[in-house]
Parts: sequence; C-alpha cells; structure tokens
Amino acid sequence: MLAQANDFSFSGLHVAGSTSNPSGSRVTPVTVAQLPGLNTLGISTARIDYAPWGINPPHTHPRASEILTVLEVSLMVGFVSSNPENRLINKVLQKGDVFVFPVGLIHFQRNVGYGNAVALAALSSQNPGAITITNAAFGSNAPIASKVLAKDVMSHVR
Repeated sequence: MLAQANDFSFSGLHVAGSTSNPSGSRVTPVTVAQLPGLNTLGISTARIDYAPWGINPPHTHPRASEILTVLEVSLMVGFVSSNPENRLINKVLQKGDVFVFPVGLIHFQRNVGYGNAVALAALSSQNPGAITITNAAFGSNAPIASKVLAKDVMSHVR
C-alpha cells in the first residue's frame, strides 16, 4: 500500500563507472538496496565497466548465479569448479556474447580488448552478495592467522 513508482525504477546504468582504481573496473549494482521493488523477486543486475586490461578480480556470489553479457569490447572470463578438481573454465567473449557463472563459484572477468569494456550482469537473487577472494582471505577483520593461510597453500602445492 505504501509502494511508489520510484520503488520500481532505477536510473544510471547508462553512466560509465569510474575505473580509476587498482583493479581498473567498477561495478554499479542494482540490488534490493538500490531498487526496493526487487524485494522477494529473486533478481538483480549490475553494470561492470573495465579500463583497458582492467579486471573484476576473483570473487563469488554466495546467493546467486550470474549471466554476463558483453556490451562493448571483449572480455576473458572464467570460473573455477568446486573441489577436488578446481578446474578453470574460461573463454574470451566478444561484444554480444553471454557467459554463465554458477552460484557460489569463484569467477572473474578481464578486459582483453582495446578501449573501455562494458558488461551487463543479471543475477538470480535480489541480494546476491559479493565476496572478493583476496580481500576475504588476506583482509579479514580480525586477520586469519598466517599459519592457517600458509598451511592451506602448502597443502595444495604439487
């Protein structure tokens, strides 16, 4: 009864995000936090901008699968299958190509073309979450003991 048209509308995906940061990418999310009308619908979207050679670093969405459409330039994309195989599935996508990242799997994108790249992601949750792998492992609050991290790394060295 209190819903308004603005609860179901978002403006701004036509605006390029600033890629002046160490990763050379910017995600502009449209989740339930930005668009209240998504509440309970099980969907969201995001625009991702990439500087030349910019990367959306390895991350996961714990509550959503993602389908990514390349709008400009080309991207190398990939995900890692689950244990014990941990197999890398990757491909270079061109403008208009689509790629799916299964729920919870670590995935990434990198601009491998010339010029700025743009992609549009659709996610199967109004609140997909995002966990950047290096931030979670090495930047947690409180820190994970280096002995724990070293033990995990050493157990996988062949």
